[in-house]
Amino acid sequence: IKDFTAVINPPQSSILAVGTSEDRAVVRNGQIVAASMMSVTLSCDHRAIDGALGAELITAFKKLIENPVMMVV
Repeated sequence: IKDFTAVINPPQSSILAVGTSEDRAVVRNGQIVAASMMSVTLSCDHRAIDGALGAELITAFKKLIENPVMMVV
């Protein structure tokens, strides 16, 4: 599954949908290289979680996925 949007089920206030990773062509330093990328979708009940807080969560998740050693340091 490349990407999807998960449905929030009460009493949950948010849910994170994570798609599979795949190699994609990206440009780095003027060169085309392969990079492993995946889709992540956060669904939030805005009565409980502000969108800005959800964005902070996704940013923190991205940093940990890109640098997993940070989870043990």
